[in-house]
Amino acid sequence: LVKTFIQLAPAEVECEFIQGLDQLPFFNEDLEETPPKVVVDFINKLKTADAFLFATPEYNRSYTAVLKNAIDWPSRSADLVFYKKPAAVVGITPYNLGAFGAVHHLRQVLTYLNMYTLQQPEFHVDRAAEKFNEIGDLTDETTIRHIENFWREYVDFINIHKNIVDKT
Repeated sequence: LVKTFIQLAPAEVECEFIQGLDQLPFFNEDLEETPPKVVVDFINKLKTADAFLFATPEYNRSYTAVLKNAIDWPSRSADLVFYKKPAAVVGITPYNLGAFGAVHHLRQVLTYLNMYTLQQPEFHVDRAAEKFNEIGDLTDETTIRHIENFWREYVDFINIHKNIVDKT
């Protein structure tokens, strides 16, 4: 799903797919003041982002522990990389509810971090195995159109936020 979002991103959008979240140690308040190098590098990478697109599968009506940990480290740093940044959340599942629970749970956390989260259009992919081929390419035209529409709305949302911030 993330690779498809990157492929369908508008020309004016530069995306970076951040992988390796599983390499971050579990958040630990004892290490908060002097985090490990891998955490510092991760936070430094996030500092340059103008906006964030979070993608998650759904596990037990929530997002993954790995993603939670990747949000906890920078959210507790002095850099406040998420503070007042635009964010959007997309979810995917092989089941019928389309990661609805994960998307909404994650949006709740991002709201607490004072991120400006895109409310509409919501984006949840259900029955993922039917929509992607065996090499991971999205083949479902309805979902492709939904991603294109999502990008239009999200880019507008980011630009509105940027204009507001630039004026302050």
